[in-house]
Amino acid sequence: MYAIAEVSGKQFKVEPGVDLKVPKQSGKVGDKLIFDKVLYLKNDKDNVVGTPFVKDVTVEAKITSHGRDKKIIVFKMKRRKRYRRKHGHRQEFSIITINKIDSKKKTKAAAKTSAKASEKKTTTKKATATKKVTATKKTTAKATAKKKKD
Repeated sequence: MYAIAEVSGKQFKVEPGVDLKVPKQSGKVGDKLIFDKVLYLKNDKDNVVGTPFVKDVTVEAKITSHGRDKKIIVFKMKRRKRYRRKHGHRQEFSIITINKIDSKKKTKAAAKTSAKASEKKTTTKKATATKKVTATKKTTAKATAKKKKD
């Protein structure tokens, strides 16, 4: 079982028991994190693609450590203009361990309420359809009456 989750604006493939290097997360070492922006879920039975996110699926993780990457030098120069700028940058990161991927299943009560909602939608569609038919009959009756008078 694995999932693709969005963590700090970036997408990562997550599996239980895997360590990931992600952008720095707020919290101390040992804190528990929950990510609810899951884009894709693949388990033993099926594949679920979110629109844009998969509902009722969360990823639980634990912060293992924090750190900083190697320094990156940013050098800007415009030739013949005496313009040179040199900056360095060290990106902070966190290493997290994925504990589990939770997928909550719908209960029977939730399924009943969604069935009732769909029934209501179909009845309102039928009612509007009959109104349109009667309106067209009236307009055609008026048009034929005008033709007879002429």
